[in-house]
Amino acid sequence: MSTTSEPAPAGPQPEVTAADTGAATAGGGGKAVTGYAGPVRTPEGPAAGAVSVSGTGDATAPAGGVANTGYIHELNVNTLTMVVKQGPRDPAPWPHQVGLVPPRALSFQPRAELDRLKEAVACGGTAVLTGMGGVGKTQLAADYAHTAWLNGRLDVVVWISARSRSAVVAGYAQAGVELCRADAADPEQAARAFLAWLHPKAGAAPCRWLVVLDDVSDPADLRGLWPPASPYGQTIATTRRREAALVGHGRRRIEVGLFTEADALAHLTASLAAHDRHEPADGLAALASDLGHLPLALSQATAYLVDADLDCAAYRRLLADRARTLTQVMPGAGALPDDQEVALSAAWSLSVERADLLDPVGLARPMLRLVSLLDPNGVPGDVLAGPHALAHLAGHRPEGADPVDAILALRVLHRLSLIHHTPDTERQAVRVHQLVQRATREAVPPDEYEELARTAGDALLDAWPEVERDSARAQILRANTEALRAHAEGPLRSPGVHPVLFRAGRSLGESGQLEAAQAYGRDLHATAARFLGPDHPDTLTARHYPAFWQGEAGDAAGAAASFAALLEDGLRVLGPDHPDTLNARANLAYQRGEAGDAAGAADAFAELLEDRRRVLGPDHPDTLITRGDAAGWRGMTGDVEGAITGYAEQLADRLRVLGPDHLHTLNTRGNLAYWRGEAGDSAGALSAYEELLADRLRVLGPDHPHTLTSRHNVARWRGETGDAARAAEEFAGLLEDRLEILGPDHPNTFLTRANLARWQGEAGDAEGAVHALTVLLADVLRVLGPDHPRTLKVRSLLTEWQGRPGAAR
Repeated sequence: MSTTSEPAPAGPQPEVTAADTGAATAGGGGKAVTGYAGPVRTPEGPAAGAVSVSGTGDATAPAGGVANTGYIHELNVNTLTMVVKQGPRDPAPWPHQVGLVPPRALSFQPRAELDRLKEAVACGGTAVLTGMGGVGKTQLAADYAHTAWLNGRLDVVVWISARSRSAVVAGYAQAGVELCRADAADPEQAARAFLAWLHPKAGAAPCRWLVVLDDVSDPADLRGLWPPASPYGQTIATTRRREAALVGHGRRRIEVGLFTEADALAHLTASLAAHDRHEPADGLAALASDLGHLPLALSQATAYLVDADLDCAAYRRLLADRARTLTQVMPGAGALPDDQEVALSAAWSLSVERADLLDPVGLARPMLRLVSLLDPNGVPGDVLAGPHALAHLAGHRPEGADPVDAILALRVLHRLSLIHHTPDTERQAVRVHQLVQRATREAVPPDEYEELARTAGDALLDAWPEVERDSARAQILRANTEALRAHAEGPLRSPGVHPVLFRAGRSLGESGQLEAAQAYGRDLHATAARFLGPDHPDTLTARHYPAFWQGEAGDAAGAAASFAALLEDGLRVLGPDHPDTLNARANLAYQRGEAGDAAGAADAFAELLEDRRRVLGPDHPDTLITRGDAAGWRGMTGDVEGAITGYAEQLADRLRVLGPDHLHTLNTRGNLAYWRGEAGDSAGALSAYEELLADRLRVLGPDHPHTLTSRHNVARWRGETGDAARAAEEFAGLLEDRLEILGPDHPNTFLTRANLARWQGEAGDAEGAVHALTVLLADVLRVLGPDHPRTLKVRSLLTEWQGRPGAAR
């Protein structure tokens, strides 16, 4: 024992006495003090003073305890500090637990990951459970610990909250004190003693131990602190991190994912049943889908639903209300179930803060905010590394950002399980849970949200090719646009309709989904009219799209009427020379021609050509398009040579202005080949179309609608040259692809079926042609109606083949 004190005040001091203070006893490893008094000390030595301790009774401490009686801490202005060395305590008997193992959740669901966990820790292994916050890593570890403990398979369980290195050391030190006579006054040494104790000892009774390191925040915190491999020991670590440092040396990483649909349904059913609540299975399945099958979200949603006395349908409506935040539709901190510590809205905030501190510092959060507005099922990597995305990142740190920084920011978010980043699947390089997205969006300051949304739209346009060679990628870009629109419709319509919304509608139609393109265009127009007004230029532009795809779907008369009305408003609002007014004139002329007025279309395009040359110049792309339209409709009036001449001249200019691989140059080549065939040169048309098909395959890819059109024309002109059997074979192959790409009810699929029937008949199977056309007529009647031009064409073709020799009567 020793004492220290502050210096005593000047002047005479009382003496120090101690008498009749009783007895002090202590069991093994304990300490007991009674009647302790010591000299008051100063830097110069003992100082005079008085501490009187008398008749204070006994002090008794059991094993490992502390007892103190008769100790006077302060007298006058003097402070006495007692320093007592505690002897080592006796080791705790087995079985023994250090730390508190969390209780099982009310409706814990056994999962496939639990089987992988058992396999990993068998025979002394280490399992590292990784995954985003809320997937239930801690619950899996706790269930394993409880089960093994209750089944008598463990002698010692040590549960440590491992959010920092100091927390791990403190947990190990506590275990060292309780299990192996370590000195509590030296935590580092006590921790090392515990780790050494875990090693099996020759001749000693084996201890079956389990160490759980829960919620490891940084793999570096465990450097030198991993429990040793032992045939009798098992280690489980849970973490949101994915670094390579977590695996190796006998450590096996187990990715903990979301609940399966069946697991989620079972969890919700059991959780509600515990409160004597029962809901239809389909409603619970829908709720599980709304919450992305995230275990933490399902658990907290159930608590909210019960506490608020809502049925499942009412709660789903509340959850879908975008005016409410996650905080408002989930239980607060005082009402969390299963002893949970963090509300769902804050489940990922610490991970985001830590990610933002990792290199490249300051870029993880702005990157996650950008991703939060896009499709959770997959964002192409180049969307997040293009010019506008980089400008967004550069605004968050002085040194700016480059494409490498963007990739590193994604890797940081991946390492902390906030996203899944798989660069090898470039189409869907980034995936993120929908609730992580929602929590991230809700944390964006309102004054920054509009700019963020428009940046996301710009980033999509940066990555959107003018020519969509990859139909699957185009679908992913459209899905991202739709997600962005759902999260930020307001910002995307102010100050006008964002161009990405028009691009998505055009992509939809160009992919062959004509009915969907019309519906998209009508909805976009209605939205623009509601928020921008009927005469806003973007509202007029939006009217163009449903009318255009209406004509492409075969309703030329209806499309012509729509464009006539649009032209009238365009002349009034924009004037006769505005590009949009000229576009309306072009579309009106085309649809009138498609409706049967070829001469009127030819005259209208001739007039439009003069105006476009005057307003735009001879080499403007729109002027060149009008030249082609004028030539084509001249041919439709019977002037085939005029059409050939017009397209030949247009091709020369397009090669000069646009180059050989431009979409419009390729289109002109196809039109020129068509009219040469119509002039009687079937072999020349076939040769030209075969060359065009090769170039379209190279430039556009196999699934592009124009590539499929080239295949159609090759097959058609092959038949016209006399090879009907091969033509039928090529149309059969084309039909398979159009069914897969466009679907059974697309007008171009109907067109391919008609041509297949024709060339089957020309190859000698008249009866097969009649049967195929009969089935086709029923389908076009169902889809297009009895008066549609294509329905009339199929009816006429069927009548023709029914009159051919060999056809069934």
